Amino acid sequence: MYIVHSTFKVPEEKAEEVIQIYKNRSRKVDKAVGFVAFRLLQNSKRKGEITVHLEWDNKENYLNWVRSKEFKDIHELEKKYPDQELASIIPEVHQYEVVAE
Repeated sequence: MYIVHSTFKVPEEKAEEVIQIYKNRSRKVDKAVGFVAFRLLQNSKRKGEITVHLEWDNKENYLNWVRSKEFKDIHELEKKYPDQELASIIPEVHQYEVVAE
């Protein structure tokens, strides 16, 4: 299994707005080959710290998703988000190979 975390920080007063965006996400990734799960995580102490947690069956399928037209389309829409402060946030991405369960 392959896990990807994209963590970003937003002003705490905008955290709920970001959460709502993800609750209404397109779900295109859900249909990608090898996709296992999506979770949106909010730091319990720093409410403006949010992490997108994705689980994949393997690294190859994750990389195929990142190279796909659907991935590019979704991320182009993010750049056009009306709130430019949110649109300009660059997440810190970490990738993990599950080595034991």
